[in-house]
Amino acid sequence: MTSEIIYKGTLRTEAKHLQSNTIIETDAPTDNQGKGERFSPTDLLATSLGSCMLTIMGIKARDMNVALDGTGVSIKKIMKSEPRRVGGINIHFNFPSSLELDEKQKIVLERAALTCPVAKSIHPDIELNVDFGW
Repeated sequence: MTSEIIYKGTLRTEAKHLQSNTIIETDAPTDNQGKGERFSPTDLLATSLGSCMLTIMGIKARDMNVALDGTGVSIKKIMKSEPRRVGGINIHFNFPSSLELDEKQKIVLERAALTCPVAKSIHPDIELNVDFGW
């Protein structure tokens, strides 16, 4: 098993990662009767995409002897209704100004990011807009 999740009441859950015992709490968002005091489950979907992209890029960068330390990703989740769902995710990469890459390295890292397992698991109806911002 990967995790265990407990409903804590007031539209909050607590998920425990079984290997590390790390805890993540979620709340329903304010636009869906929640407090919005924690990530919502759909926030985690969008956030997991950015985290996965960075991780896979990090693996590829390590193989290329490139340090991506300090690279960030900004995520914007776009909701749709009827049925309520994630309709799009905007992803913007923020690379450190000290990072110097040639065009080939950039292409290799972009391809790695776009083939991360989360990206490959997201339904094709969800519009992904990725800006590497080189």
